[in-house]
Amino acid sequence: MAFMLRLVQRFRIDSQEAFWELERRFAELERQTPGMPRGRRMRPVAGKEPNHTLVWEAEFPTLSELHAALGVMEALPQHAALFEKQSPLMLEGHTEIYELLDL
Repeated sequence: MAFMLRLVQRFRIDSQEAFWELERRFAELERQTPGMPRGRRMRPVAGKEPNHTLVWEAEFPTLSELHAALGVMEALPQHAALFEKQSPLMLEGHTEIYELLDL
């Protein structure tokens, strides 16, 4: 059974350029760091979330691998430093975990 991790972050619309620049740095960190989960990034066009929202998601084969990936992100000093810069630009954020169904 597989799982999807989603990080949903609504950012200040007046700070979107700075937010996206920091997000590009997160993407670069994902590409350069072994063991760092690689996700895809989306911005809502229509739906519940407003346009000034980032949705990052990644799929994992098991729940334990998902939790291990969260641990890698939390333990990485470069990730913490980027988040420290980005978090003041955020209005709110939350984490979602989904079980992927194969019906």
